[in-house]
This record gives sequence, C-alpha cells and structure tokens, in this order.
Amino acid sequence: MGRFSDFFSKELGRRQVWLFFLLATFVYVVPLILADYPYIDDNWRSLSAAAGSAWAEQGRLFTELFYNLLTFSNAAPNIFPLPLLIATLAMAAALTSLTFHYYPQPTIACCLVMLPLWYNPFFLQNLSYQYDGPTMALSVVAVIYAITFRSPSRIQQWLVPSFLVALAIGLYQVSFNVFLGLCCLEVLRGANDKLAWPKWCELIGWKIAQAFLGCLIYAVSAYPFTQHNRTLLLNWTAEPLLQLHVNIARVLEKVVLLFHGGFAWLFAGLLLCAVAGAVRLGLNVVARQDSTANKMLIGLICVLALPVVTLLVSGMALFFRDFNEGARTLMGFAVLLVLLFYLSHLALARIHERLPLLLMVPLLAMLSLSYAYGRVLTVQKAFAASALLSLEQDIASNRQLLEAKRIYMSVTYSDHWLRGAAGSFKQMPVLHYLLNIDFYMLAENLPKVGITNVVAEKERRNATRVGYQGYPPVLESQYYRIYLLGDYGFIVMKEPAPIKTLHW
Repeated sequence: MGRFSDFFSKELGRRQVWLFFLLATFVYVVPLILADYPYIDDNWRSLSAAAGSAWAEQGRLFTELFYNLLTFSNAAPNIFPLPLLIATLAMAAALTSLTFHYYPQPTIACCLVMLPLWYNPFFLQNLSYQYDGPTMALSVVAVIYAITFRSPSRIQQWLVPSFLVALAIGLYQVSFNVFLGLCCLEVLRGANDKLAWPKWCELIGWKIAQAFLGCLIYAVSAYPFTQHNRTLLLNWTAEPLLQLHVNIARVLEKVVLLFHGGFAWLFAGLLLCAVAGAVRLGLNVVARQDSTANKMLIGLICVLALPVVTLLVSGMALFFRDFNEGARTLMGFAVLLVLLFYLSHLALARIHERLPLLLMVPLLAMLSLSYAYGRVLTVQKAFAASALLSLEQDIASNRQLLEAKRIYMSVTYSDHWLRGAAGSFKQMPVLHYLLNIDFYMLAENLPKVGITNVVAEKERRNATRVGYQGYPPVLESQYYRIYLLGDYGFIVMKEPAPIKTLHW
C-alpha cells in the first residue's frame, strides 16, 4: 500500500510521464473510435471526387498536405481512425514536453494540470470529425511545441516557434487562440517563479515576436489560397461593440450548458481553489526582490492576463462577420481549464503534496462526459442508418422518383429528431450542443445507397409551397412526405413533436 501511495507523490521520468499521457489521451477518444460515426462534413468529403479536398480554400492548406502525405495520393480517402491515433500519439508527446516545461521534476499531480488541453469537453466536437478532428488536434500539438521549444541560438528561438505557429494556423486557424492563451500562462508562470525582471520582459517580447512572425508566415504560405468571404471581419460602421457583445453573450450561453448538476459544483470548487492559488501567486509577486514600480506592473499584467484567457475561449472567432458559435471553435476553453488547474495546484500543493491529486475529480467528470457523448453518437448513428434506409427504400420502390431529374430535400431544423438520447440531453444539456445535429438527414448521405438524384434545397420555400398547396404526397412516412411534380420531386420534413418525459 505504501509503494502504491508513493507512486502518486514521487518524481516521474520522461518515459513514465509519456506513458501516463498516452494512456490518458487514448482512453478519452475510445468512445469516438468505437462509435465510428461519419460526422457532418465527413459525408461529403468521403464522397467527393477529390475525396476530402477544399481545405486549402478554407485557409487550412497544411491539412490538405497532411492527408496527401498520409494517404500517398492527391486526395484524402477516409482512413479513420489512423489519423486520430497518430494525433493521440503526438498529443501525448506534446503534453509530456509541456509538463517538463512547467515542472522540471513532475509528479502525477503535475501531469493532471496539463491534461485539460485534451480533456476539454468542447473539444469532443472537434474530435468527432473523422477528417478534420485529427488535424485540429495536431494544430494544438504544434502550438504546444511552439511554447516549449528552447534553443541557445536566438535565431532558432525566434524562427522555429514562429513556423510552428504558422503550421498550427494552417491546420486550424482557431488554434491561434490556444497559443495566445498559453502565452498568457507563460507570463503568469514567470511571475510566480520570480523570473528576473529583464528575463520576464524578454519572455513577453519573444512571445509577441513569435506570434507576429507566425501570422506573417501563414499570410504568405496558406492564406493566399483562402476564399475571401471566409475572412470578412465585423462591419465596423455598424456598432461593432454591440456585435461583439452579442457574440460573447452567445458563447457564454453555450458554455453555461456545461455547468449542469454535479458539473456546476465541481467547477465551483475548482474555481475556489484557483482563487486561492491566484492569491498565492500575488503574494509571490509582492515578495519579489524588485522595485515597487516593477512589482506593480507585473501584478497589473498578471491581473489582465486572466480576462484575456477568458476572452480567448472563443477569441479571434468573435471578430468575424460570419460568427460560428459551434463547440469546435471553443478550443481556448482548454487553456482556461489549464489556468484553473495550475492555480489550484499552487494552492493545494501548499497545504499538502498529495492534495493536488483532487484534480482527478473534474478530469474524471470530463472523461465520463466523453463516454456519454460516445453513447449519443452511437444512438445518432443508428438513427441516421434507419433514416437512410427508409429514404432509400421509399425512393427505390417508386420508379418515378428513382428516375426523377432531381429531388429537392428541404432542411428542417429541430431539437427533437433524436428521441433515443432525450434522457442524456436532459441530464447533460451540453451533449446536444456537442452533437450539433438538428436535421433529419443530409442529402450527401444518399449516394452511399445508390440514390444520386437528391440534393439539399438551398431555400425551403419551394418545398414548403408544394406542401401547402394541397398536392397529394406520393409517399408519406413518420418523418417526411415526398411530392412529385413532373420530373422533379420534393422531400418535405414533418416537424417532429417535442419529446415527452416518460413517468413510470
């Protein structure tokens, strides 16, 4: 028993830390691998002629190159879960590097501080994409190595992290929020470790220079391939502050979904520990052997770093005209969690060396959320297969529909399609936000079963007009009606009724 307890407090070697992270990161993605569900964009990417192309025009040139290299082709046939396994291995190595960067003599508790970079609940949506998920993870890996890279050569110290930042942005632009957030943590860590004033200022200067040069390298490499409608910023002539306020409110509304039931109490406790850690950090700043002016400036920058990390939960996405509030854009939430864990570790380690092991509790909660989400994906996969089979049989059994020039599928959004996961959605509201599937069926799925004349309707008014003008449907099922006018068909979804809670 004594040897077992010593394991949690003894210093770990690099190999032991890597094995810990390898196990922890793999366990987190097991539910996604078992579900094996092609998530939204995966459908059209796997069926397109170029198989998974169009990343370059989204500003993610390096994602396209990654799949070209990995598949030894000019396209990207679906080879899931190999890319995710590669990304998991890379993340384990990156987290090992970051742990030794923060703690030269790490224990298991020190490793727990870094784990939220992977155990970010909102990152589950990123990892749901069989194509995009692994490269989004690799963009975080590049960011971590940009932080931990050290070289006696000043030129290398400037250039290598900058190229890594450019690589990260070229894999997924939102990862730049993670880099900026980790830079803020570097500033706080330097202040807590009583880094000499010139060194501390130099650290800030290096990070600013690396971020600027990284963006510059990205601008001349991957950005020229980007479609310009994806880069439009807020309209600065139409109350930009109000637009920012609305965007922040929308993000906050989504983040709050996580704090439900036991999660609210867990994070309240974590926040209290982090506040205690922030006080300790402040006392360390006061105890520095520096001038009062220097200490006040360090304290002010440390205080400002906290709201900056919070804003970086969504970060740069807030400033785009086409604002995306999806969970996959909230990669900065991982850095906010690491900040809370880091400050909590400061407070708990001060009391007892084993108390920081309490950080396992919120991590276990996030792990359980991953497995709950995996079950929801499995239910969604079964529902999608049933929907696809139903549509295929209805169209294939009617010769007129099968030979129609085109069948337009209306897109009806609802929160009530997936009845099989209603209980999970009620207990964990964040699961519905993570799933982000509020449609019955994507037209891109039908070619999988040989139906190639169905396309998504850009606007619903044509199908709606057919539905309400009294034309008799050719076919009708529980979820949709199919109409036929001449050589053109229309699939009109029925509005699903709200799911009623069953009482036994």
